[in-house]
Amino acid sequence: MDKRNALRAGAVTATATLMMLLLSLPASALTRDDGDDPGPGLSIAQTLGLYVGIPVLSFVVITGLVMLGTRNSSKGKTTR
Repeated sequence: MDKRNALRAGAVTATATLMMLLLSLPASALTRDDGDDPGPGLSIAQTLGLYVGIPVLSFVVITGLVMLGTRNSSKGKTTR
């Protein structure tokens, strides 16, 4: 019975994936729409800064703020 459920789940997943791919094809069309005015592309450095640098910097800042808050609140407490 478990094998039958696994096959059914696989078939449902494959069908849903195929439907999503077929429905998303028009979204990736190469023809331009009326009024479409794309800007200049990003360089490699700009892309890395936008999608890697900013998230890493945000993570470091948030981590630093949490560590500062934790350190300040634990100064008056004694540990056993």
